[in-house]
Amino acid sequence: MTREYFLSLLKTICILELSNEGINNFQFRSKSLYSNQRQTNEAFSDKWSVYNKSSEKEKYYQIQKDWYLDLYGFSSENELSEFLRKNKIILDAGCGLGFKAAWFAELSPESLVIGMDFSDVVNQAAEYYAKLPNLFFIQGDIAETNLLDNSVDYVSCDQVIMHTEDPDKTFAELSRITALNGGQFACYFYAKKALPRELIDDYFRSCCVNLSKDDLWQMSEQLALLGKRLSELEVSFESPDIPALGIKGGKYDIQRFIYWNFIKCFWNQDLGPDTSIMTNYDWYSPSNAKRFTQDEVMDLISSNGLSLVYFHREEACYSGRFSKITSILQ
Repeated sequence: MTREYFLSLLKTICILELSNEGINNFQFRSKSLYSNQRQTNEAFSDKWSVYNKSSEKEKYYQIQKDWYLDLYGFSSENELSEFLRKNKIILDAGCGLGFKAAWFAELSPESLVIGMDFSDVVNQAAEYYAKLPNLFFIQGDIAETNLLDNSVDYVSCDQVIMHTEDPDKTFAELSRITALNGGQFACYFYAKKALPRELIDDYFRSCCVNLSKDDLWQMSEQLALLGKRLSELEVSFESPDIPALGIKGGKYDIQRFIYWNFIKCFWNQDLGPDTSIMTNYDWYSPSNAKRFTQDEVMDLISSNGLSLVYFHREEACYSGRFSKITSILQ
């Protein structure tokens, strides 16, 4: 199938007329009305632009792909490919540099794949993956997609929804465009941590808004170094359970105890320093970064007329795939 075929298919599901930026990228909106969302978009544009130059990114991409399979209940890349090939239209909502959108397009070459992101980095993604005829990128707000009701067979919003101005509204919007009769919506949510970590994160993030990009990157590097030095201590201990603070008892490495309960100081020797620094930057630089309880996630699913296909939980997050029971407009 040709690029022209996929482009004509894309036009049939768009409410707005496509504004050409290039052969495979378009623009609906480039600037949010909300200051926190504008700052968040700028933070992610900066994050991905810097990390795009890292020699560690291909290894990171592969780890992210492997994790995606776990997060959304696919036993292998082949199973994901078989699933995607059943879907005519696929949306990667909040695509960033586009590596997952490109992955979907390669695994399902007869599907139209759309990568949508509010940040400027979407234009870099379009340039990098221009050779894939079934992949198009749109700069726009995933909380207001400008796509038709029930028009997308598979919506994937991986590690993004908490960075939107109103995650509940964004979830409702992505539910709206998910197709009836077999369409699925996959979404990832940050999990709430221990109370000290939640309080510090909120306060720390509000202070970070006033830091320059250079200062944020320097702080992120310092946090990675803190995590590295704590890890190198190779000290483990048995923590008591402290329910009032949300601190779970058990045996901890000292770095992980501080990480989960007090402050994010991410360090992973296998991923490398660039990825560790980027992970800390990813956490503290955006203004918008909502966390959820499991009950809050379940309420979102049910209130939007969705049923569980697969659900995953771990210390850092919740994720799952959902199908639409009835039209949420009824």
